[in-house]
Amino acid sequence: MVKKAGKAQQINTEIPVLGKAKIPSPLKRCVFIEDKERTLVNLAEEDMDSSAANDVYQEFEKAGPRAFTYFDPSKTKCAVVTCGGLCPGLNDVIRSIVLEAHYLYKVPSVLGIKFGLQGFIPKYGHDVVELTAEKVANIHQFGGTILGSSRGPQDPEEVVDALERMNISVLFMIGGDGTMRAAQKIVAEIEKRRIRISIIGVPKTIDNDISFVTKSFGFDTAVDKATEAIMSAHVESVGVVNGIGLVKLMGRESGFIAAQATLALKDVNFVLVPEHPFEFDGEYGLLRSLEKRLDERQHAVIVCAEGAGQEQCEYTGEKDASGNPVLCDVCTLIIRRIKEYFKEVGKDVTLKFIDPSYIIRSVPANANDCVYCGFLGQHAVHAAMAGKTGMVVSRLQARYVHLPLDLVTIKRKKLNIRSDYWRAVLESTGQGHLRNDMEKEICDF
Repeated sequence: MVKKAGKAQQINTEIPVLGKAKIPSPLKRCVFIEDKERTLVNLAEEDMDSSAANDVYQEFEKAGPRAFTYFDPSKTKCAVVTCGGLCPGLNDVIRSIVLEAHYLYKVPSVLGIKFGLQGFIPKYGHDVVELTAEKVANIHQFGGTILGSSRGPQDPEEVVDALERMNISVLFMIGGDGTMRAAQKIVAEIEKRRIRISIIGVPKTIDNDISFVTKSFGFDTAVDKATEAIMSAHVESVGVVNGIGLVKLMGRESGFIAAQATLALKDVNFVLVPEHPFEFDGEYGLLRSLEKRLDERQHAVIVCAEGAGQEQCEYTGEKDASGNPVLCDVCTLIIRRIKEYFKEVGKDVTLKFIDPSYIIRSVPANANDCVYCGFLGQHAVHAAMAGKTGMVVSRLQARYVHLPLDLVTIKRKKLNIRSDYWRAVLESTGQGHLRNDMEKEICDF
């Protein structure tokens, strides 16, 4: 039960299990977690619905090793699959899972499923690889995923058919909200057949937009690389009179990378995110605000999340392979409008555009993300061996917990534009709201 001022909001945090864990764990010198142990977390407002009060508390099942396992480790075969777009840390999570299963639980076999869920479907003809400790020893030094990935739905019946053919007891699915929705369907098919296969999710999104995941792995690395692009844009902008540097960052529906990179450098003058619509025209719109900035300082840096400003475009109705709406190229629109505006007012500007998107998501994880991925992989294996299923491992604030798949697929997490965090972003840029229907003072919410 969630406790909060004025009313109670029911959230189910129970984790499904395949059966009673009866086999003594092979782990030695270990502090074991009991299933009845819970950790109390004060949830962030963005994790709840828009009407939630600030004081929202919820008990979650603690992650960690259990004293008894459901699966006999010596007879357990595991599989790992990576789905969706690339993200720093994918190889680190794969490595952590394999090493934990091999060295700690002595699991005899961990299979790698190639190219996402396509790897389960016979018509694609993708290979299955044996992931040994030697094979994964150095993969954390490289970006991407050694297993490859793919987007788009696959038939859960065919996936479960493949799991049965290969005699797999545990499947670790590493991916974003689309992957977790696919995991739900796979779990439902497994339950329908009354078979005993554990499905454990490791949530992955470079955009940091999965609910009840305080910070997704790869996010720190993405911000690091984003700041390099912003620094380059700043250098370009100050090198000429009326220089403008425009940087496009990833963030389809959530502007966390853009906001965090902006706070990291303090060199950004305008940050555009999907959660906060802006206007081009008017006294407080982007173009007039940009003109004022150039009049005062002769240079400006704009950071734009890829999903920002969609209200300025006409939606075509197209969807990508993952079922997401195809975004309009807002940066092309911004460039055109800036050039038109300053030509109209008779001012010369020099605009440099930098799009580092695929550089950001394909680099190796930094030290912080490496540590984080290690914990996620370890906790995923602990959960699987204990017979948990239909869940993901999450770091919720400073605690590692088990979350039902239902929770992380409810909605995408978004920036709270009425939070102290967003106010700090606006104070850093000094941009105001970039809309004419709101007061220009940045702290007026």
